[in-house]
Amino acid sequence: MAEREQLLEWVERVAMYLARDGVPPIAGRVLGWLMVCDPPEQSAGQISEDIGASRASLTSSLRLLSGMGFLTWRTKPGERTIYYRLADNAWAIVVRQQIAGIAAFLEIARDGMRLIGPDKRIKQAEATFEWMAKAFHNASPLEEA
Repeated sequence: MAEREQLLEWVERVAMYLARDGVPPIAGRVLGWLMVCDPPEQSAGQISEDIGASRASLTSSLRLLSGMGFLTWRTKPGERTIYYRLADNAWAIVVRQQIAGIAAFLEIARDGMRLIGPDKRIKQAEATFEWMAKAFHNASPLEEA
């Protein structure tokens, strides 16, 4: 199997992993591709060609990934083309956002219990999110790579 085919298979694995959490497959492919492509900065046209995505679906995926903190973009002097790349420390940024989300939902669950009492459904959510908040709080901080 050619190296390119192996890379694209790996990119697909990244996409399918992220799809479990609701990330659209095209966005997962973009992210996977930008993790392994050479050069590390790619235009939308290059990404589209390499992963076999339409420009329309690619545009929304690039916007989604940029908003999530995974991608940065820039133009080059004298060009109108936008080049995308994996953000420095992208994974640490996204995980920190998820940890903040855990803490936020823990507070929402606690508010729900204050409203209606320790209902089993809310109590399960509160217990789970409390456990996750403690686990992440006690974990060593993410290293800046």
